[in-house]
Amino acid sequence: MKCLSFFKSPLACAFLAALLCACSSTSMTSNRSALSPQQISTIVANPNRNAADLKYDSSRKPQELLLFLGASEGMVAVDLSTGGGYTAELLARSVGPTGKVYGQSTPRTPQSAPLPAGRLPSPETLAERSQRSSLGNLASIVSPFNDPIPSALQGQLDLVTLIFNYHDITYANVDRNQMNQAIFTALKPGGAYVIADYSGRPGTGISEGRTLHRIDESTVRKEVENVGFQYIAEGGFLRNPSDPRDQKDVTPPQTKDRFIVKFIKPL
Repeated sequence: MKCLSFFKSPLACAFLAALLCACSSTSMTSNRSALSPQQISTIVANPNRNAADLKYDSSRKPQELLLFLGASEGMVAVDLSTGGGYTAELLARSVGPTGKVYGQSTPRTPQSAPLPAGRLPSPETLAERSQRSSLGNLASIVSPFNDPIPSALQGQLDLVTLIFNYHDITYANVDRNQMNQAIFTALKPGGAYVIADYSGRPGTGISEGRTLHRIDESTVRKEVENVGFQYIAEGGFLRNPSDPRDQKDVTPPQTKDRFIVKFIKPL
């Protein structure tokens, strides 16, 4: 395997090879080839990506993320709890004009927490992203977590992502079993469900979702597998072994330990 110019060390090359092994070289729901590391590098380096997103790249590792997702042209994907749309835009750039990416957000109500100053609601943010970058394949859906996938997309999805927000759902008024079952139903056989979140200590379950904004990885696995998903891979590229995982913000300042896991809907 030819390594990218910025992955020159033998250790980095070995790591990239392991990622490629963890991800299928073709889409699990079709014969489409997954994007190569070189293609992903070009996507990440696109000059039309905005400055705010670039600030997150060092911690969110978009190159490794897209490789782990097995992104490919023509995919139909939903990014749950899309927020500002960082992941949704990367996916829209990856699936190309023949694919489609939907960023999901929940309906805002008078009881919703106020948005940070200067931040638009998710639908408006995605519309701005789509217009700025001419991403006609990026759209917004507004739906509750209990029923997150519109009926028109049932059985049409190749990929669903939920990045750094599963822990927030644990203390919201959400039936997570119903949510995960809805995602299972919406995916094509062989479709992938990928969850990333902040690591809690073993045995803490969902108890620190609100306080430390963390969740026990084994709890996520159990809940997702309970609706029929098959666990296939964990990506180590978001890990920080030095994080004690007992604080909301790590001291001294450092990246929190995070996990990312992939499940598939069996064929």
